[in-house]
Amino acid sequence: MENGEKRLSFREDPFAIKQKGSKLSIEIISGIVLFLAGCYIMPTNAGILADAGMNEAGVYASTALLGAIATFLFGLIANAPILVAAGMGLNAFFAYTVCLGMGFSWQEGMMIVLLSSLLYFILSITPARMAILKAFPSDLKKIVSSGLGAFIAFVGLQGSGLIVSSDSTIVALGNLGDASTLLALFGILLAIGLMFARTKKGLLSTFAVPIAMFCTAIIGVILVACGVADDGLPHADFSTGWGINGLEEVFLFGIFGSEGLDFGSVCANVFSNPLTYVAVFSLTFANMFNAAATIMALGGDFKLLDEKGDLLSNRPLIADSIGGLFAAPLGCCNTTTFGESAIAAKTGGKTGLAAFVTALLFLLSSFIYPVFSIFSYGCVTSCALVAIGGLIFSSNLREIDWKKPEVGFAAFICLLMIILTYSLSYGIGFALIVYLLILLVQGRGKEASWMLYLVGVLYLGSFALEAII
Repeated sequence: MENGEKRLSFREDPFAIKQKGSKLSIEIISGIVLFLAGCYIMPTNAGILADAGMNEAGVYASTALLGAIATFLFGLIANAPILVAAGMGLNAFFAYTVCLGMGFSWQEGMMIVLLSSLLYFILSITPARMAILKAFPSDLKKIVSSGLGAFIAFVGLQGSGLIVSSDSTIVALGNLGDASTLLALFGILLAIGLMFARTKKGLLSTFAVPIAMFCTAIIGVILVACGVADDGLPHADFSTGWGINGLEEVFLFGIFGSEGLDFGSVCANVFSNPLTYVAVFSLTFANMFNAAATIMALGGDFKLLDEKGDLLSNRPLIADSIGGLFAAPLGCCNTTTFGESAIAAKTGGKTGLAAFVTALLFLLSSFIYPVFSIFSYGCVTSCALVAIGGLIFSSNLREIDWKKPEVGFAAFICLLMIILTYSLSYGIGFALIVYLLILLVQGRGKEASWMLYLVGVLYLGSFALEAII
């Protein structure tokens, strides 16, 4: 330590608060603020996974519990205030691609989430995860992340009613005469406006999403109270009561729920379907790149990086992956680290104690679903999905080296295929194949590592199996 300062023992200062130059009060405040910045995750995730046939109240509870467990573990293992919870985009991929697109039941989808989380954990505790991250060029990582952002935003626009299906043009603008659609448009514009508002310390932009969701939900409730008839408008429903409700319907693949579950049949359907491995690869890689980008971006603020910008240890990666192992058993989609964690740094948080406070608030929130139920409607969640999706898309896309033909075409194919096929996995797979193809025909094949070719071959194999079967 500098100036001969004696390092306190773990018992005296378990989170090294003094060593990191922080205070107990600052860590507690940072934890509370971090929760407020990320609490939209619970109702948003519940609304999305409900579209896959899951119990909405149960998913809300599982999302809150998962956020509490995963965030606490990250704070304990990595000693940093980074929020880990159900991933936005990963939940949309689960609901609309894996379940509704590929035809898996939500129980089978949860088995895929479990397989993905296990693979993610294995890769994280071995040098494999770092090797894969190093094998993928920075531009490809940015392309995958930007594609995920586009997918999130597209799901939000559809859920809001602003984009609807059309027999003649595939998609079209929704009916702006509907109250819920107009309300969604208002919420999206409000979120975007607040996100780029210039205020002291940037607090307003950090809280743009929860503020927009709150305003949109309240306006919707008022409209319903005034007699506006629109099923898409949010309204308070306290019939479910307080406490944890519906968790038995989603916990352990719903084995304790009201519907009978043939667990053997679920396993057989999952492992015999080639689409399973496409979904597992896509979930794992998308999660890997997003989590790595967040950890590396915030690592400097929380002293997780060395002078060269590399991680001081593998602990953050391990902590991130351990939390995900609880996702499927609880009945939730894959976890990821959230960029909203930057608010903890802005408010002075530096240690895992702030994460512990955030986790505690997530735990308490699992008992008050009626309070958050009004935030699970499509016109409200669209604020979060479009704003966050747009931010992920733009922040990653602008850093891509467009001068390289293999990069430009890979980005073009990735974004186009994700939107038109409504599948993140197809977008990633085809983008990687196009990237490698261009390198090969230009005689630059050695610029890509063998691991990148291996992943490309795996995607080709999965596409071939899908076509045959």
